[in-house]
Amino acid sequence: MEQLSHMQMLAAFTPTALIIVLVLILLIFGGKKLPELARGLGKARREFKKASEEIEDEFKAVLDDEESPDARRKRIESEERRVIRARIEAEERAKSGKN
Repeated sequence: MEQLSHMQMLAAFTPTALIIVLVLILLIFGGKKLPELARGLGKARREFKKASEEIEDEFKAVLDDEESPDARRKRIESEERRVIRARIEAEERAKSGKN
């Protein structure tokens, strides 16, 4: 069995078919339930869009937070200088304590 392409599936929904589907939905759910159904679908769509945007924002934040090579090198050099200073100070305290 051949798979239908996306365009072929959309072509299957003729205006007549859509009208029939809408009438069936009206008969099944009734006129009073349709606004509730539409509200629920709208709310679901908004929440899906919001979640999608939040995920996209998180990906952008992660990509923006990645350090450039120069910034990383400067951070490492600064940390190494701090460690070396601490060692020198410890050695000087040890020397002054022996005297």
